[in-house]
Amino acid sequence: MKEQIPTILMICAGFLVADLYLIGGIRIGLKKWKFAQKRSFTITFWTVSFTFITGIFASIFLNLGLGFRAAFMLGFFLLAIAKIMFLPFILVDDLRRLLISIRRKFKKTKPDTASGQPDPFAIPRSEFLMKAGLLAGAIPLAGMAYGTISGVYDYRVKHRTLYLPNLPKAFDGIKLGQISDIHSGSFYNKKAVLGGVEMLLKEKPDFIFFTGDLVNKRTNEMDGYQDIFSKVKAPLGVYSSLGNHDYGDYADWPSEAAKKKNLDDLVTTHKNMGWDLLMNTNRRLKVNGEEIGILGVENWGSLSRFPKYGRLDLAAKNTDDLPVKLLLSHDPSHWRAQVLPHYPQIDMMFSGHTHGMQFGVQTENFQWSPVEYIYKEWAGFYHQGSQQLYVNVGYGFLGYPGRLGILPEITIFELKCKPA
Repeated sequence: MKEQIPTILMICAGFLVADLYLIGGIRIGLKKWKFAQKRSFTITFWTVSFTFITGIFASIFLNLGLGFRAAFMLGFFLLAIAKIMFLPFILVDDLRRLLISIRRKFKKTKPDTASGQPDPFAIPRSEFLMKAGLLAGAIPLAGMAYGTISGVYDYRVKHRTLYLPNLPKAFDGIKLGQISDIHSGSFYNKKAVLGGVEMLLKEKPDFIFFTGDLVNKRTNEMDGYQDIFSKVKAPLGVYSSLGNHDYGDYADWPSEAAKKKNLDDLVTTHKNMGWDLLMNTNRRLKVNGEEIGILGVENWGSLSRFPKYGRLDLAAKNTDDLPVKLLLSHDPSHWRAQVLPHYPQIDMMFSGHTHGMQFGVQTENFQWSPVEYIYKEWAGFYHQGSQQLYVNVGYGFLGYPGRLGILPEITIFELKCKPA
């Protein structure tokens, strides 16, 4: 995180410099709006700008609680995109003015307008360009509204091939499903949620992983959804792990006993749904006499604001004889912080947590989200040496009630011994 501070500072400084240039264009575009010409507009403009820039640092380095972090980061980058889209229109107008000035200087001619009268074309053209720029800058905000309506339950099934060189022959071709970050307390459409579960089951996975964050704050958020997620079943079992939100750390409790009961209730919920919750332990998955290991740890995040309950030493205990080990660990930062340097025997780690910040661009060959300035691994496959990581961008949502560009994910892996 420390190495990213200079980059973040440069980005923020760049936007402040751009703001100095943009505010003049906004005033031209809103020339007939009296407020835009007043000192109070300037104060408002800079207050908003500084608030979101300050919020970016607070979001990264402080525990702001539910929703605030996502709201600050999303707001900052939406405003940034709006400004970037507006900027070319101001540049075009300034270039137009410069060319007219140069032409007049060399031709030594006066404007065609009557003496003492302003050029009737210069200001209207500028005003047109500025209004066009403001309209272009509003597109991200419109996209945010559209994402709220359409993107939040627009589940996408992603098919991936997972090559594991030491995979026993009996497991070759077996299908593994993964979902993550349900965040049941955010849902408001049970029918849509059920539709996503049916999409997962239609793929007929042989076994399924859930990699944490069943709720936002409290276990009772599952009261209306336990029956839906109880349908998530597979022939070889459903294996689950806990995420940072599952412990009740973000809720106010009258006592430690009440908080403990909430976690106990969550463990019971996993059991009632038929999910095998792995809390710093492992299971042996057997097919036709051959075995692989499924390891699961409690939450462990490298950022200081997230709990470190995971114990890989316990999860990996008595698994040395297994040819392949698959790890469920909610936070992808765990991979680089502990798995890579200390557990070379773990072949593959499955994570969630980032949500892809529910905002960005994701295609087969390119992806970007503001969350990459916090997490080096935030979506999809990652490899280092013989070890692999997959980060699922989540089934549910948190904070911002929508998704723009980063859609909810159901991942289906086909396990293979080697490339065909």
